Amino acid sequence: MRKSNHYVTLQQAASASPTLARLTALAKDSNERLKAIKGLMPEALWSTIQAGPIDGESWCLLVNNNAVSAKLRQLSPALLAHLRTKGWDVTAIRLKVKMKTDV
Repeated sequence: MRKSNHYVTLQQAASASPTLARLTALAKDSNERLKAIKGLMPEALWSTIQAGPIDGESWCLLVNNNAVSAKLRQLSPALLAHLRTKGWDVTAIRLKVKMKTDV
């Protein structure tokens, strides 16, 4: 009996699975939120921040270090207000410092 490999794209897999479709939509939404607030942050911070998970009205940003986290805490009221003007119902931004791993 001959076995054939059938490959599907991520989008095909996501559309076939409600769970994957939901995760894909959340990831896209999170990235869109980050794009929307980049203009409110110093350009030097852009490469140190990644969009993180969305949990209801709370959104998480992953940051490289504590200094970036502190700066974003200062900016968070303006970031939240801006997101709400763009139609997102966000009441809190959580910040998580990414752990560095040695390779």
